[in-house]
Amino acid sequence: MSSNQEFLQNLYDAFNKREIETIISLMRPDVKWANGVEGGFVYGRDAVREYWTNQFKDIQPELETLKFETDENNRNIVTVHQIIKDLQGNLLADATIHQIFTIEDGLISLYEIGDTETIQEMIQKTKASNEQ
Repeated sequence: MSSNQEFLQNLYDAFNKREIETIISLMRPDVKWANGVEGGFVYGRDAVREYWTNQFKDIQPELETLKFETDENNRNIVTVHQIIKDLQGNLLADATIHQIFTIEDGLISLYEIGDTETIQEMIQKTKASNEQ
């Protein structure tokens, strides 16, 4: 496992344990972070902290790493199995997605999500299919 793979696996482990401050410490102060719930981006460590704090009030995301790759721009592409549950443990969404990290000087400077729906869109689809 490369140093970046190990770095990112530690990030995912911390995320699944809800260790927000551990993850924040692995980001540049001016990080640009994809908003997977609504789309767009949040900027800076404080904004990422607020984003996750609010997210964890409503949903329980779990991420399982499946594959690590590096693209031609030296970005780290992680294929993950993403499971989203509500606070009662009911399944809201289940998808495989690509998460893209740019790491500079040992810290995350940019986090992007590959072509996929937002978490809100995934939840709406799951609700619609359950109602049929």
